[in-house]
Amino acid sequence: MMETWYVRTGNETYKKMTKFWGKLFLINFALGVVTGIVQEFQFGMNWSEYSRFVGDIFGAPLAVEALVAFFLESTFLGVWVFGWDRLPKKVHLLSIWLVAISSNLSALWILIANSFMQEPVGYILRNGRAEMTDFLALITNPHVFYQFPHTVLSGFVTAAFFVMGISAFHLLKKNHLDVFRRSFHIAVIFGLISAFGVAGVGHLQGMHLVQAQPMKMAAAEAHWETENPAGLLLYASIDEQGQKNNSELKIPALLSFLSYNSFTGEVKGIHELQAAAVKQYGPGNYVPPVTSLFWSFRIMLTAGVWLLLIALVGLYFYKTNRLEQKAWFLKIVLWTIPVPYIANTTGWYLAEVGRQPWIVYGLQKVEAGVSSSVSAVSMLIALVGFTLIYAALALAGVYLFIKVIKKGPEEASPEETLKSRIKGASLWT
Repeated sequence: MMETWYVRTGNETYKKMTKFWGKLFLINFALGVVTGIVQEFQFGMNWSEYSRFVGDIFGAPLAVEALVAFFLESTFLGVWVFGWDRLPKKVHLLSIWLVAISSNLSALWILIANSFMQEPVGYILRNGRAEMTDFLALITNPHVFYQFPHTVLSGFVTAAFFVMGISAFHLLKKNHLDVFRRSFHIAVIFGLISAFGVAGVGHLQGMHLVQAQPMKMAAAEAHWETENPAGLLLYASIDEQGQKNNSELKIPALLSFLSYNSFTGEVKGIHELQAAAVKQYGPGNYVPPVTSLFWSFRIMLTAGVWLLLIALVGLYFYKTNRLEQKAWFLKIVLWTIPVPYIANTTGWYLAEVGRQPWIVYGLQKVEAGVSSSVSAVSMLIALVGFTLIYAALALAGVYLFIKVIKKGPEEASPEETLKSRIKGASLWT
């Protein structure tokens, strides 16, 4: 968007914005590639039984992601990085649009793969393995239509608040005011729209999960007994051993509304769902860790409400020309940068841990997906090792981020500034 406005207006400020935020994007992109490669190794190392069981299905969307989306993304990112002042402006602009589009295509294909784990479709079980029978069913999995927009919009919110936070830092320092005023304005509008989108799609996804994965939603609400109407818990002291809540604070009928858009409607409890799972799948414990899911869900929701509030207040202060006078608010925005990451992490915890004990819902349990030749000690060593690698990469990333952020945007030459002002005045006239 920033480069689009640069090409349309010729305003060098937008070029400075594009190059500055582009550097931070490149650091993030590099870290994403490296950490993604580690994840690919995991499929063969610690989770080979899972890969054998579902590889014919899971591998297809990941292969498409790598061969189409990722190759397109990385190729045109290289064109964008090295094409400044070498390519025509519109061709250079097209390259970053292709990066943006292919990045979201990557998310789509990865989430198609993950959605099969959440809601298996288009398969047949043959010789102890899941084999694809319907590729169209795989890519039109109903879970994808909720998970994809929810995840991508969450990424948009993360990006927006990152830009808002860094812009707030420079506005506090009175550095490059034109660059960071414009950056804040773009980000706060983008973030506000995306945050409302996350909330809306999240509500629809919750309604879908009540039907597709009722145990996940019951655990996230510490909802032990079937009720109609069902209340939403604001707080609960959960006794997982006794399978009850010792104390709770509840809003009557709200859980039914969130599940059915109606203040009446039966929401099945954990006890009834556990009995049904035993009847369908055989003896076992089909209840995920309730306490951690309950509080993860509430952390995610609280973070989402906070982000919406900050975006609304930020847009109000910007539109009333009071943003730079509100130092206290700019400091809050700066320290809000981690909040979307917390929301994303707790949301993914809910998505992945909430379907336990299944690694592929209803088809394969987690313990059946672990490599048969790998011991618990080996898995622990691998986990600790990868965590240390990720920690080192995170430190390197933060170091590079801080270095680029403190340096700020590159100054345009006097000739570029003059040309920009002349062209901007002509366009305005």
